[in-house]
Amino acid sequence: MTALHVVYGLQLAANIALPGLPFPCNLETPDVQIHLKEPWAFPTTLLAYGESVYGSSNGVPGGEPNLRAGLFPDGEHFGFFYSDGARFAVERHGREVWADWPENYSLEDACTYLLGPVMGFVLRLRGTVCLHASSVGIDDCAIALVGLPGAGKSTTAAAFACAGFPVLSDDVVALVDKGSQFYVQPGYPRVNLWPDSVQQLFGSEDALPRITPTWDKRYLPLDQNAYRFASSAMPLGAIYILDGRDEALTAPVVEDISREEAFMALVANTYVN
Repeated sequence: MTALHVVYGLQLAANIALPGLPFPCNLETPDVQIHLKEPWAFPTTLLAYGESVYGSSNGVPGGEPNLRAGLFPDGEHFGFFYSDGARFAVERHGREVWADWPENYSLEDACTYLLGPVMGFVLRLRGTVCLHASSVGIDDCAIALVGLPGAGKSTTAAAFACAGFPVLSDDVVALVDKGSQFYVQPGYPRVNLWPDSVQQLFGSEDALPRITPTWDKRYLPLDQNAYRFASSAMPLGAIYILDGRDEALTAPVVEDISREEAFMALVANTYVN
C-alpha cells in the first residue's frame, strides 16, 4: 500500500507512511518515490565511490565523520552513509530515494535524516534552494529564522506558535523563486525541540512527546491544541539571523547587517550547499 504525502512543495509516494506528515486529499503524479527498507545494492564500503566523497567535519575527534556522501559508480545515484548505520540512496535528479537502517533503529529515527538533510538534498537536485532555518507567518508574510545549531531557531518558532502565529517549517525552509519574490513552502506540522527548550516554554521536559523512542528530542504538534500550521506557501518578508547569546543584554536587539555579511551568512546556512 502506498502512502501519499506533501512536504516542502513536493508530492511524495512512500511504501510506508512517514510519521508526522499529513495525508493530502488529492495527489496527482508524485514528484518523489520513497522506498523504505526496500532492496537496494548499497556498497559494503565507501571505497566504491572513488574520489567523489564528502565527509562531515563534526564527527567524534579521531573517529569517523557523522556523514559520508558521494556519487555511486553508476553515476546515477548519490549515497548518504551516517555513522550510526542509517544510509540513503538518492537518484541524481531527485526523483527517487531509498532508505535503510540497522536493526536497533526505528522508522522515526530514519525520518530525522530523511525529512532533514536528505530531503534538503533532493530539493537542491530539483532546483530549490533551502535554508537551514525555521519559518513562521506574520501578517500574511513568512519570516525565516537563520542561525548556527543551538542558536534558537526552533525554540523561537515554537514561541511564536505559543503566541498564536502559524509555523510554516522547521529546520528546512524551501525557497521558491517567483521572479519578483521568493515564497516559503510549508514543511510538516511539527517543531522539534531539545528538552531544555521544552522546559523553558512549557515548564517540564515531559510536556511534549519524543520524536523517536531512542532519542531525547521532543516535538510540538502543530495540528493539535489550537496551534497553527501554515499549509500553503507564503511570500518571504524578511530573514532574521540569530546571533550568539549575550548575558549582558536584558532584552533582544535587532540590527541591520550589511549586504556582504547577509550574503555570507545565507551561504553558510544554505542546506546541503
